[in-house]
Amino acid sequence: METTASANTLVIRKSEGSNEQIKLDYVAVKNAAMTLRAINHKLRQQIVKLLEENKRMNVTDIYVKLRLEQSVASQHLAILRRANIVITERDGKFIHYALNHARIAAVAKFVNELVNSETSSND
Repeated sequence: METTASANTLVIRKSEGSNEQIKLDYVAVKNAAMTLRAINHKLRQQIVKLLEENKRMNVTDIYVKLRLEQSVASQHLAILRRANIVITERDGKFIHYALNHARIAAVAKFVNELVNSETSSND
């Protein structure tokens, strides 16, 4: 299998003797891993569920509802915000959090494609 690489991309042939190439973008892989790590946490999943049920909440509402310390809720919201899973909206001195449905749909599609391509390549 022949490979070539640049600083951020690895290009390999799909199979020996094939001209089809697979390009692996390291930056995209890193972003995908960060997003999946952000979602793969029980407390953050509870926050996502809470936001889905309530549409929009501030950190106080979230930590009271989940019986957390304010700092714990803020740390987990920051992780979700960096992964672009939640969006923020300032209303005076309050910051309200809501789900980024487009990002969540894109992550779900990515995971489904990953799982489906893995199972179809094993056949």
